This record gives sequence, C-alpha cells and structure tokens, in this order.
Amino acid sequence: MAWNEPGGGDRDPWNNKGGDQGPPDLDEVVRKLQDKMGGLFGGKRRGGGGGDGEGGGGSGPSGASKKGIGIIVGLVVIAVLAMEAFYIIQPAERGVIKRFGAYHIVTAPGPHLKLPFIDTVDVVNVDQVNKFQHRAQMLTKDENIADVTLEVQFRIQDAADFLFQDADPGNTIHGAMESSLREVIGKSRLDDIITENRSAIAASVQQGTQQLLDLYRTGLVVTNVNIQRADVPEAISEAFADAIRAREDRERLQNQAQSYANDVVPRARGEAARLIEDAKGYRARVIAEAEGESQRFLALLREYEKAPQVTRERLYLETMQDVLRNTGKVVLDVKEGSNLTYLPLDRMIQPATPRDEFQAPASPRIALPPNETQRSVGGLNTGSRFDRTRRER
Repeated sequence: MAWNEPGGGDRDPWNNKGGDQGPPDLDEVVRKLQDKMGGLFGGKRRGGGGGDGEGGGGSGPSGASKKGIGIIVGLVVIAVLAMEAFYIIQPAERGVIKRFGAYHIVTAPGPHLKLPFIDTVDVVNVDQVNKFQHRAQMLTKDENIADVTLEVQFRIQDAADFLFQDADPGNTIHGAMESSLREVIGKSRLDDIITENRSAIAASVQQGTQQLLDLYRTGLVVTNVNIQRADVPEAISEAFADAIRAREDRERLQNQAQSYANDVVPRARGEAARLIEDAKGYRARVIAEAEGESQRFLALLREYEKAPQVTRERLYLETMQDVLRNTGKVVLDVKEGSNLTYLPLDRMIQPATPRDEFQAPASPRIALPPNETQRSVGGLNTGSRFDRTRRER
C-alpha cells in the first residue's frame, strides 16, 4: 500500500509528526547541513532551541574550521600548481616551450618543470617516420616521356623549425620533392630511368629534396626515396618492349661471341706460337745444312784445285755408288760364253717400293779466274766423259 493512499497510517517519508502532510522546511535542511559541516571541521553543532546563538539561529564556522578550510584550499592550490608545472617528455619526443605564446626553448626527453599558466609545452614526435607517394609524367633528356611513381619517407628533425619556420611543412616537402624529381629526370635518359640507374636517380632526388627543405628551414629530414615504378606511357609501351628485347638479344649475342673468342683466341695463339717455333727450327736447320753444304763444297773446291784428276775420280765413284745403290741390277756372265742370266731374285720376291726422288741441291757458283774456270770446267767435263768411255770399254 502506498504511503499516500487512504488508511496508510503514519507513512510520511519526511517523518513529519502530528499529521502535517506539507513539504519539509528548507531552512531546516540547510541548518542540518551546516551543523554537519561544522562538526566535520571541528565546530560546534547548532542547538535545537537554544544554545549560544541568537534565537536558536546559530553562528557561522569557528576560527579552527576556517583555518582547516584554508589549509585544504592551499594544498589543493599547491597540487594544481605542481601538476601544471611538472611535465615528462618521452624518448621519441621533444618538448617545445612557448612563454607567453612565443618560442622559448626545446627540451629533451625526461622530466621537466615550467612556469604554470605562463609556459605552454608542444610535444613533437621526432622518431615517427611519415611517408607519401607521388606519381608524375616527365620529359627525359632524350625527349621521351617517363611515367614515374615514387615513395618518400621523412621525419621531423628540428621541432622548433617544424613548428615556427614553415606554415605548411607537408605541402613544402611535396613541392620540393617534385621539383627535384623533374630536375633529375630531365637530366637522365629513358633507358637509365627504366632499367639500369634507378638507385642513382632515387639518391639524387633525395639529395635535392633535402637541400630545398634545409633552405626553407622546414625542420624535416628525408630518410628514404624509393622509385616504385618507372615506365613509359601506355601509348608507346609495346614499341619500347620491342626495343628492350632487341637490346637483350644484342647483349646475349655479344656474350656468346665473347665466350667463343675466349675459347678460340687462346688456342689460336698457342698454334701460332707452335708454328713460329717450328719455323724457327726449320730456319735454323736449313741454314745449318746450307752452311754445311757450302763448307763441304769449299773444302771440295780446295781439294780439286790441289788434285783435279783425283778429285774427279772420287766424285765419279761416289756418284755411281749413290746411283747404283738404289737401282736394280742384272748380272750377266759373258766370260764363259754362257747365256745364263743371273736375275735379281731378292727384288723379284720383295714388292717393289717406289724410289725416293732425288733432287740434287743447287750448287752455288764459285768465282774463279777466267782461265782457271774454263780449264777446270772443261777438264771436268772431258775427264768425266773420258772416264765413262773407258769404263764402258
């Protein structure tokens, strides 16, 4: 049954006695709160109908309660000031102190103090690496168009310059990177950009961008530039692919030719060296033989000049010995008057072997006095014919 229903009895939530159903007295509630606060801070409670107050109204807090409130307020103020003056900078951050709104100093990582309500701290993360991508079509040195996409990574190096020297550092780094990229691409050939020289181009773009950022005092540092894509536009991609294939074929053929040359040239050099050595040996042998023949002929000439007849006889016998040595012979017995023929049975049994052609070396001419030359030559020829005639008889 609800408290306000008929027959509910004494169910007044404000515990009013005497059946008063009106709202509680507001003054009474305030007085009770004041009594509780006074008791909390060491004051006296208000009396119900008397006491030392006027007409039961009671007086304000005592001196002790005011002192306690002052101490608490002082502690609160000190705590607020301490919290406002003390701050901590993390290892990856830098603190930029502004005093009355103007730049004052940059603080390193660690705990620091500042003037409360005068200094303000802007915390800047100097280790966080930011990045962005950029794509553009640019004209190359050989008047071709290159479609380049690159990624730039950067971070904050100088917190003070980053906050106060440039109004928009992000826009500045975009413009500096594009300016440097156009300069580098304009000085490079298309083949170098697409195939061989990407790393050098990226390094040049990074260096040029950093120089512009330092010039503008943006407080940023470029940590890396990576060329993700470098190609020709779609309109000429097929023709350029054919050119690349032709260049690869040329390099492959050059490598094959170089390999063949590395295999053939050493062998050819070895063969040439061998032929040169053989020729030198042949030359030495021929010269030695010629010198020996000339010495033999000179010695024979000296002997002939001493005894022409004896020398002719000896030459004739040696010549006939050389000729008959390799000639088949038939022996006839004519003294006994028999017609029996002695055949060369040994040569008939053995297969005939072709005789080596004999070619007499050309004898050098010897300069003699005219009379002696005619006499010697004439005597030599006459003697030879005479000797042959005599032997035939």
